[in-house]
Amino acid sequence: MQTSSSIRRPAYASLMADTPDNAASSGKLSSEEKTLGQYIPLLYHYNMLQDEDRVGAFREAIELNVRPGMHVVELGGGTGILSSLAARCGATVSCVERNPELVDAARRFVRLNGLEDQITVIHADASEYVPDTAVDVVVCEMLHVGLLREKQAQVIAAFKRHYKQAHDGPLPRFLPEASILMTQPVEQSFEFAGYHAPVPMFQAPLLDQPRTNEFANLSPYASIAYDESIPMQFAVNENMVAMRDGCVNALRFVTQNVISIDMQAEKAITWPNQCLVLPIETPFEIASGESISVEFHYAAGGSIDHLMKTVRVKRV
Repeated sequence: MQTSSSIRRPAYASLMADTPDNAASSGKLSSEEKTLGQYIPLLYHYNMLQDEDRVGAFREAIELNVRPGMHVVELGGGTGILSSLAARCGATVSCVERNPELVDAARRFVRLNGLEDQITVIHADASEYVPDTAVDVVVCEMLHVGLLREKQAQVIAAFKRHYKQAHDGPLPRFLPEASILMTQPVEQSFEFAGYHAPVPMFQAPLLDQPRTNEFANLSPYASIAYDESIPMQFAVNENMVAMRDGCVNALRFVTQNVISIDMQAEKAITWPNQCLVLPIETPFEIASGESISVEFHYAAGGSIDHLMKTVRVKRV
């Protein structure tokens, strides 16, 4: 099967289980929620609007799955661009957004694009929203590397619970269909103009980085199918074999999202998140063939700071 992205991908399957989410009420957001990306200001949506890989992957998946007359729900709709793709396929769309600034902006943009008869922008918490009628397709792009910070897992798990209680029949199709979470020990250059500063950093979603040297192949630690049970906790304690000599000083996290599978074309429509590189507390030298112990744990939607406190990487 071909894929539409160059990042290596293992096959995916569900693991672990849904647990009740602790979604906040639809009232004011806490400072932590704002920090964790739940209230992204309109100004920063420019980056998502101009991300051709992101929009292009969702466009391809939506055009594959959405037909005229369908009811599509977008959870966490932001500016409404993904909802517009479904509307242009002939669907009626419920675009659910919690941020009042974005609700106003999305309604204005929908009118500017002449889609107000097809898209209804609903001011609501996506984790509490229950559609009045049956839904054919759910689009939810609250994705972050490692399923950190944003609430993709909690929102979809809550939607499934509420939907099953309110409606008979099967669940809708979810876009994305799956996410694969992977990690690997690396040697990362933290030199900046002669200044050594080992800080957490994001990278473009490409494995070949001039300032990064890999010590092991990507190791999948969670494979999530959104129409099945969704893990809310991730825990890793495994050994990896070093492929070369060098100094291990960081752990890289890579997330590949399978937006949809085109069975006829035998192709996966994919979109990777930015990679995350976290420096480790005590760098160490390793020789090819020696084992590297990697350990960490965190909750879906948790903060990068909390994850960093659990990371343990060492030679064994």
